Amino acid sequence: MSQSTLDDDDLFGEAASEMREDVEESLSAARGALPAADDVWETDADNTLGALNGLKTALDVGDARDHLRDAKKWYTMGERADAFEDADDLAADIEAVEELVEDIEDAREQVTDLTSTLPQLKSSLEEGADDGADAESDADEAEAEA
Repeated sequence: MSQSTLDDDDLFGEAASEMREDVEESLSAARGALPAADDVWETDADNTLGALNGLKTALDVGDARDHLRDAKKWYTMGERADAFEDADDLAADIEAVEELVEDIEDAREQVTDLTSTLPQLKSSLEEGADDGADAESDADEAEAEA
């Protein structure tokens, strides 16, 4: 084997190692950008709408999607170059983070729907209660007149 071939193999091994590190760093950054469990679970709100708005804010994935994209990009490059000896762990980590990001985004969408629905529901309930009180008042007046 010639010296240049050995050097090329060494360089390829070094590049493969760096690609793996890039994937792992991007996955770590993606996890770090996700909301903290306590931020999603705890609230200081005075009412339901405040709690929902706080939850919606807490469910922001921030830059996690961008970091995940970087991890997938470096992983794909390494896989296509057959640079990884064993990349099953990387693939599993990417899938786990991707599922978590999607779950958080789905939850945020549901909370957003509730946030927009709740004020209308409150108004409808108040109107229904007012209508019921008016009907009861009218019935009481009718009995008094009789």
